[in-house]
Amino acid sequence: MKPKIAFFEFTSCEGCQLEVLNLSGEELLDLLGDVDIVNFREAITERADNYDIAFIEGSISREAEIPRLKAIREQAKIIVAIGACACIGGVNCLKNHLTMNQALQMVYGDSAKYYDTIPARPINAVIPVDYYIRGCPPLTSEFVKVTKSLLLGKKPEIPGHPVCTECKMAGNICVFELGKTCLGPVTRAGCKAICVSGGRHCWGCRGLVDEPNINSEEEVLKKYGLTVEQVVDKFKIYNTYSEVMR
Repeated sequence: MKPKIAFFEFTSCEGCQLEVLNLSGEELLDLLGDVDIVNFREAITERADNYDIAFIEGSISREAEIPRLKAIREQAKIIVAIGACACIGGVNCLKNHLTMNQALQMVYGDSAKYYDTIPARPINAVIPVDYYIRGCPPLTSEFVKVTKSLLLGKKPEIPGHPVCTECKMAGNICVFELGKTCLGPVTRAGCKAICVSGGRHCWGCRGLVDEPNINSEEEVLKKYGLTVEQVVDKFKIYNTYSEVMR
């Protein structure tokens, strides 16, 4: 029997799931030939509660989301966090710099009393997660790679080196040389340095490498007349929940 897979969304824009639907026709057909998709709100109306692999997008930002997430964990043999919000908390965690009452008032105004919210967190703060597909949004190629590995019973190979490595391979001029700041030296690679190659800088959406070389980063900052505080502040966009921001 084909493995049954399901997609679920929590607090998110659901853009990560849309990226899955952006697979080329051939890639999508290959995937559909190997699995049964039993839950995918963006693509099908049918829903089922029996699935082997659950791909989860979004962070947890309401109490009501917690029991739903735990129920998915109980059913699925494998949980895969997909996208920055699910993997590291993402932009949703920016509200954690406010009190929850302030956040509610800012968004809902006089209607705030009808809503609830809690500090946002990645899904591994609530349940064990088996694998991660990182990024905002993740690359479709990485989604295919991880999914194929899981279907073959293999552990997906996820890069553990920093984005700087991919930047050099792409022939990019270092962002620091252009007078900007960049999180590439301590951010996990796998994105093919897409932001820097597009003329921007690394925003850190894939989270920190497992063992970031903090000393090397400090040397780079000193060389270009920057302070640690200036760079740490940029981590707030995606990495508020990480150890860097605690």
